[in-house]
Amino acid sequence: MGKINYGRVVLGGVVGGIVAFLLDVFGNGFLLIQQWTEANKSLNRTNGNLPVLLVGMFLVWIVAGALMVWVYASIRPRFGAGLRTAVYAGLVPWIFGSVLPDTINAAGGLYSPRFMFYLTLFEIVPMVACAVVGAWLYKEAESTAAYPAAVPQATR
Repeated sequence: MGKINYGRVVLGGVVGGIVAFLLDVFGNGFLLIQQWTEANKSLNRTNGNLPVLLVGMFLVWIVAGALMVWVYASIRPRFGAGLRTAVYAGLVPWIFGSVLPDTINAAGGLYSPRFMFYLTLFEIVPMVACAVVGAWLYKEAESTAAYPAAVPQATR
């Protein structure tokens, strides 16, 4: 079992985070914008400061991407390398970062259950895509233990 290659964790996290950010902007900014506008209007709020929101989302996705690739690298020895393991690495944060909070927001009446249902379903796309792209770029660290030390030559 190799050591985690943290350089590749960061690389996969950044690239996966960018992919997820673009998918998230598309989903929330185009597909769900009407629901977000209605939800914020019902709370007597505006849609907020878009540049600050986008920078914040970008940074969160970069960190989340690195965390998902780290989870992938951590579970890879048990589940094996590949797509299935990458999907698992994306589903874990989706459950904790989307399913549970969206359920609480719906149950507490902050947002409508229908909107939270659609949002939760959509959020699986950038989460799993981030993990899959990041895992695709991940490679194990080279282990020096695999190469035996030079054996000294016998003298005559």
